Amino acid sequence: MNRLLKTFPLLALLVMLSSCSSVRVAADYDKGANFNEYKTFAFFKTGIDKAEISDLDKRRILRAIESELMAKGFTKSENPDLLISLFTKSQQRVDVYNNTWGYGSWGWGGWGPWGGYGPGWGWGWNQPSVSTSTQGTLYIDLIDANKKELVWQGMGTGYLSRNVDKKEERIKEFVAEIMSKYPPGSQQ
Repeated sequence: MNRLLKTFPLLALLVMLSSCSSVRVAADYDKGANFNEYKTFAFFKTGIDKAEISDLDKRRILRAIESELMAKGFTKSENPDLLISLFTKSQQRVDVYNNTWGYGSWGWGGWGPWGGYGPGWGWGWNQPSVSTSTQGTLYIDLIDANKKELVWQGMGTGYLSRNVDKKEERIKEFVAEIMSKYPPGSQQ
């Protein structure tokens, strides 16, 4: 029992960290579109300019999208079949944790956290801690260049990194997960 109580905080932390690393994705598309006809692409500058993120992050996202599309056999063109646009949303998440573990009183001379008389965690341990994180959503729109109609939209939601080195990898992960849904019916 003592072993279980000692490992519980570690297990809870591992579950929390693993849940933060995943990207949840979804896609929607026009069932009347023939996705086999699309072979070339270009970026829709007007739409991309409206995305409310830094120019550095825009370039990271565009490079990742270009890489994914080229891996699917697309080529970049001045006269494209598809126009690529994007937009983003983000929200701050604030978590408040109460660091009180176990039972009994917390201080000297009470029942300890795992039974028995003696010191607990000590004074002030059960102060709450606050953690903030940013959850972002990236939308990638594929627009039929001739019809000027949206034919496919992919969306990815997950936690973002503030670390510049990790940000590039996280953006690649977002884009790869989203683009795994294109073309419709390709994922089994």
